[in-house]
Amino acid sequence: MATAYVLINCDLGSEEAVISELKLIDDVIEVHGTFGAYDILAKVEASLVEKLRETITWKIRKIARIRST
Repeated sequence: MATAYVLINCDLGSEEAVISELKLIDDVIEVHGTFGAYDILAKVEASLVEKLRETITWKIRKIARIRST
């Protein structure tokens, strides 16, 4: 099992909406809002590293209000 912790910055005031969207992604196991340099922490798990990479690149990074991961 491959695991990644993704630190996310999003547009100001869109944290709750982004968290809701992240929770809909199958491989996202946990999502937490944070205080400090990053806005959100997401735990992602997949059976293969390649699937993990695809989830982060094509699902998480494509969420409209995410500025950086």
